[in-house]
This record gives sequence, C-alpha cells and structure tokens, in this order.
Amino acid sequence: MAIKRKTKKYEIRPPKEGAWGIAYILSTKNNTIVHITDITGSETIARYSAGMMTDKDREGGSPFPAMLAAKKAAEEAMARGIIGVHIKVRGKGGHFKKAPGAGAQPAIRALARAGLKIGIIEDVTPIPHDTTKRPGGRRGRRV
Repeated sequence: MAIKRKTKKYEIRPPKEGAWGIAYILSTKNNTIVHITDITGSETIARYSAGMMTDKDREGGSPFPAMLAAKKAAEEAMARGIIGVHIKVRGKGGHFKKAPGAGAQPAIRALARAGLKIGIIEDVTPIPHDTTKRPGGRRGRRV
C-alpha cells in the first residue's frame, strides 16, 4: 500500500514592510556595482551598475554614474519594502588595489539621500594573508 505525502509549495513573497537589507558596493577603477539583497543575502532585490547609467565606457568608474546607479537601486528597494540597509564596500583586492574606486563614496551618499536608513558600513575587500601570484611570469610583462 502506497502512502501519499502532501508536499508543501513555497511561494516567494516580497519582504515584510519595514525590512532591512544589505547593500553590496563593488567599486573598481572601471565600474561601480550596487547590489541590494534581503537581510540573509540570498534574495536579490535590486542590482545596477554605473556602466548601465552611461553610454560611454570610460565613464563607468566615475562618481556621477555610480550615484545614479545607487539612487535607482534604492528606489527599487524602497518600493519592495526595504527601509534600511547595512553597507558592505569592496575594492578589487587580491594583488590589485585594495582601496575602493571613486564611485564608492557617492554611492553610499546616494543611498542615504534616497531615504534608506544606513546601518553598519564595513569594508569587505579580499586581502590575501600570504600573497597571490601576479600575472606576467618570472620576467614580467613584455610590452
């Protein structure tokens, strides 16, 4: 005799009114990416880059498109019920520059001006404890 089991179907609901989220800001010299998730970090709510805000490739890493991307991401997050965010800023890291690019600070400022509450701001740039091998080989990059 076979036993029938009922399976529960889970539906994805928007976050509760007044929920907090996490804003990941990856800022390099060429681009700035603003990615807002729920508090667990598993559900993406909004994701925009500075390169999406401009039609010139060379302007991707500049402050103004980064500010526009953060503003657009914040508006979308607030429409989904997010009232505040914890910010994690990240530079390129590894054997590249550890400092975030020029778009990081304007992006944080734009999130605050859009009406989101700001919780913790932390730097999560990956820094190697020994070192990672630079590309180019023993004799360096031949130009």
